[in-house]
Amino acid sequence: MRRPDWVPDTVFYQIFPDRFRNSRPDLDPPGTQPWGTPPDRVHFQGGDLAGITESLGHLETLGVSGLYLNPIFTAGTNHRYDTHDYFTVDPHLGDLGGLRELVTEAHSKGIRVILDGVFNHCGDSHPAFVDWQVNGDQGEHAGWFTGWPGPQPAGEPAYQTCGGAAYLPKLNTENPEVREHLLRCATFWIEEAGIDGWRLDVPWKVEGGFWDEFTKTMETYAPDAYIVGEVWRNATPYLNHFHGCTNYLQRGAIFGFCLGGSLDGEDFMIEVDHLVDRHGDAADWMLNLVGSHDTPRLRTIAGDPQKARLASTAMFTLPGVPLIYYGDEIGLEGGDDPDCRRAMPWDPTKWDHQQFDHVRSLIQTRKEHAALRRGGLQRLAERNGLVAFLREHDGDQVIVILNARGAQRHLRLPVSGTWREVGEAATHTATENGLAFDEIPGMSAVILAREGGHR
Repeated sequence: MRRPDWVPDTVFYQIFPDRFRNSRPDLDPPGTQPWGTPPDRVHFQGGDLAGITESLGHLETLGVSGLYLNPIFTAGTNHRYDTHDYFTVDPHLGDLGGLRELVTEAHSKGIRVILDGVFNHCGDSHPAFVDWQVNGDQGEHAGWFTGWPGPQPAGEPAYQTCGGAAYLPKLNTENPEVREHLLRCATFWIEEAGIDGWRLDVPWKVEGGFWDEFTKTMETYAPDAYIVGEVWRNATPYLNHFHGCTNYLQRGAIFGFCLGGSLDGEDFMIEVDHLVDRHGDAADWMLNLVGSHDTPRLRTIAGDPQKARLASTAMFTLPGVPLIYYGDEIGLEGGDDPDCRRAMPWDPTKWDHQQFDHVRSLIQTRKEHAALRRGGLQRLAERNGLVAFLREHDGDQVIVILNARGAQRHLRLPVSGTWREVGEAATHTATENGLAFDEIPGMSAVILAREGGHR
């Protein structure tokens, strides 16, 4: 599979549209809650596409170069995973013109845009489902959904759903008409709005034949579009269909090492090695993350801001494409869904500016060093709560030291040459015994670039 070359050089930023910024109160649905109200699964808070466009300067200052939007098509819920119309922007978010403006403005700032493709299921107000409910197999959309005869247990819908939710009827993607409908959606938004790819929701629930056809369609129609699947487990079976997948297994390893102490340094690097090996030539296209709209917030899980910064450093320096969940760059807190979908606070006095500067510095370091974007990974040291690894690409060499426990003394790394601490003036020169450090402070990270290396 040919993978788009721009992706490894990208840092993505994920936005849950209803909670990012409300710039068009006139679009708010009835019952919209005041901005910043503790979130629930029912109410809207009025975020819209204009608010995202207005806030692109924030992304530009941070340094991100990719934008991933949770669903934006017409739907009935604030998360919009219950699509009512695959070919219309939800009117509470804006319209096609607003999406075009967002994509155009983002592109002018060097930011690519991918959308969320929900192709396993739709919403119960999708016209095809309404027709099937009324007319059954005599209707125009016979075969679009999977039903079964006979009485059902109380509260159980008489059709296949996503996760047992009656408002999320599962589409029959073995039906040629359904496939044509969804594939037309996939190409429509590339043509009409100029988007740069798709994040695909719950792809393990969709039979593989559909993804074969989806992949062929994208390779023909938009060969430079990034196709990334949402996968929480082993991603290997999907890497023949997609350029990459969400790297939730790596997230688990990062948390086990940086936050919880359930993995020591040796365990952590073995897990990372296994994942890199398993992902093969897709490793640099995997979407690294430490937070998403489906998980508790990084700051809340970490508790300690220092731990959160260490986990962020690991995500940015391991193989894969970093993804920042909106608000994580300013220390936004939140528990499990729906609390992880809090409204973005735009009052800077409520921000953790140390976290913001840290993330911005990591993005800049990644931009400056091809080794962190495309380099292999060589293990240098594993000492209980400390790991050190080398990444190298085309003459550029970077060492990353992560210390997730107490101060570590008398560390020696088996490398030669002179190394500069990224963001600092300090340099370290190796001797015949290697590169020596008197002490690595507890709960800290050090990134070093080899002097004279290529960027």
